[in-house]
Amino acid sequence: MADLFSHHGEQRRQAQAPLADRLRPRSLEDFVGQEAILGPGRLLRRAIAADRVGNLILHGPPGTGKTTLARIIAGSTRAHFTSLNAVLAGVKDLRIAVEEARQRLDHHGLRTLLFIDEVHRFNAAQQDALLPWVENGTVTLIGATTENPYFEVNKALVSRSRLFRLQPLETHHLHQLLERALTDRAWGYGERQVQMAAEAADHLVDVAGGDARSLLNALELAVETSDPDSAGVIHIDLAIAEESIQQRAVLYDKQGDAHFDTISAFIKSLRGSDPDAALFWLARMVEAGENPRFIFRRMLIAAGEDIGLADPQAIVVVEACAAAFERVGLPEGLYPLAQATLYLAGAEKSNSVLGFFDALRTVHQASRQQVPSHLRDASRDGKAFGDGVGYRYPHAYAEHWVAQQYLPASLQGEVFWQPGALGWEGQLRTRLQQRRAAQLAAAAETAAEQGEILSGSPDDPQLERWLQRQAVAEGARLDQLRQRLWAGARWQRHDRVLVLEAQSLLWALDPLEATPEGGVVVTVASPAERDRLAAQLEVLDTLRRPEILVVPPHEPSSLLAALGEEGSGRFEWIAARHPWRGLPERAVAAWIAALVPLLSPHGQWRLLFSHPQLGPAGALQQAWGGPLPPPEALNAVAEAERAALQRREAPLRAVQRLLPPVGEGSASGPDEWTELLQMTLDGALLERWLNPASRYRQELGEAGAASPGDGAVAAVAELLRARSGQQFPLPVRHTLLRS
Repeated sequence: MADLFSHHGEQRRQAQAPLADRLRPRSLEDFVGQEAILGPGRLLRRAIAADRVGNLILHGPPGTGKTTLARIIAGSTRAHFTSLNAVLAGVKDLRIAVEEARQRLDHHGLRTLLFIDEVHRFNAAQQDALLPWVENGTVTLIGATTENPYFEVNKALVSRSRLFRLQPLETHHLHQLLERALTDRAWGYGERQVQMAAEAADHLVDVAGGDARSLLNALELAVETSDPDSAGVIHIDLAIAEESIQQRAVLYDKQGDAHFDTISAFIKSLRGSDPDAALFWLARMVEAGENPRFIFRRMLIAAGEDIGLADPQAIVVVEACAAAFERVGLPEGLYPLAQATLYLAGAEKSNSVLGFFDALRTVHQASRQQVPSHLRDASRDGKAFGDGVGYRYPHAYAEHWVAQQYLPASLQGEVFWQPGALGWEGQLRTRLQQRRAAQLAAAAETAAEQGEILSGSPDDPQLERWLQRQAVAEGARLDQLRQRLWAGARWQRHDRVLVLEAQSLLWALDPLEATPEGGVVVTVASPAERDRLAAQLEVLDTLRRPEILVVPPHEPSSLLAALGEEGSGRFEWIAARHPWRGLPERAVAAWIAALVPLLSPHGQWRLLFSHPQLGPAGALQQAWGGPLPPPEALNAVAEAERAALQRREAPLRAVQRLLPPVGEGSASGPDEWTELLQMTLDGALLERWLNPASRYRQELGEAGAASPGDGAVAAVAELLRARSGQQFPLPVRHTLLRS
């Protein structure tokens, strides 16, 4: 009798159930939509047909068929089907279901499919209680959830399940369901005469937004609340349809997928400079009740991350709009909310501030991060250690800037901030790159500039620190030499330029900017030099990158081989800073002979040579004062220095003699000027000069009959040490050959 009453009760329940429940499909053939996972030949369809369904988690928006699909699986399987709703069930209900499943398996060998609706509602303890029985196969889990299972479901359960995402139903699917509801005699309104206007059907389908349950509930409300006419026909027009489903449901859970997905779409629309999409997603969040303060907080982040220094006012505007919102509240506060959104969407974009994280990564990885001595605080005990010595006060220089190394020595040349080409930072981009190039050139060329006689052991850390201090001043003066080298150049955009023996990219800056349709070729002496220049190219990212060729200075014939067939055309410009140092005249002649055929008929040479006119002994001799004449030892060493300096000018003299005039009316007269460098004697500089292994000592030894003895050098060393801390001038003569 109990079974009979239960059967009648179930029949009454089904008869009185909502239309959406009555019309649930009973088989896959009746299931509408989700062809991507249930179409013919798809994995899930094959598994259901073969009764081989394993652990499943179905997730998607409401009304897409998750529960219906679970019931279809229940009707097609030979396993026992048990259903729980996570909203109502607890650990006790779960244990009972598992125990019954265990007994069925032990006693009858019958599998159990355990369907848990809204599985994300189970807390961590409940999900953990389920895990071992899923793992050992006592139950096969089918979970349904409207949330992302990767965030809301136990990771162990997710890893043991196949996940299927159900999408909102398409328009034609909803029309199909609507037609079925109106014609189904058993569960729908087929027994009634219902006529629905086409515009009414379109309205219901449109506002339902892919939710079958919402559509059928609206249809049920429209039919059940409308009186039939005298012929017994129920007419559903647009007005009735609008009353039945007045507002589209906005799927939005402030802790769920919709919340994170929508704010993600909003931020990406701002980043993508799409004001229309940004306003749409903003309206969606506002309509769903999102806290505007959360939206302002995310816009402040976007103003820094995605706009940054392309428009520094962006963060100011958002902060001002947020303050205005606090003052006026809703609904008028929507004006500043929309204003901030549109400003960010329309602003120029840059993420260059992310350079901070590159710097942070370097802080974690770099081993030597000492503050350079010239940047240290000299107000305490730093004077005795030289702290602060050599610091150059930028406001004392033109444009309030001087080339100076501010990074630790081991990080020299590192670039963390890459300004974009747009907006405020775009205006600084070229100037910043030129200044960086000047600093890098100073570091790369200081040793070469003063190293003709004044270079020394590279392995002494103290000497390396001296090099860094000297490089501070070199950036500005080298940039002035760059301007002098290219002064008066009349560029054509298609010119080709060859820069020889580049120690840095400083000498290629002008042609790189002026010849975008031509090309710049830079030669270096070794692969190591090539790699170093390649690193500098990261600084000069807006300029068209030059071709860097390794051409050993003593092998002029290798230039043609390095250029190859494609690059062997003629050049309109051949330039170099201090080329062919130390090469004999025959080697310089070989270079000129190799280069002359590469210069176009109206091409130009730009060759800049720099030669110190005095060494340390000569400078001391010139500055000598007092009643007594300079010691003979000083005179002997100064004479040897002059002989060494003369030998170093041999390439210049050879070029002046060999370089032919190019083009009619051209002149190759040199442009000469003298620069006075102020040198400060300190222990590191003296060690650099006077170390027995230094090149300075080697140059003195090669002076032939004029070579001073060790005693004379030692005497001069004592004279120099006695003047430690003093400054003396070191003149450098520059010669620019143009033809």
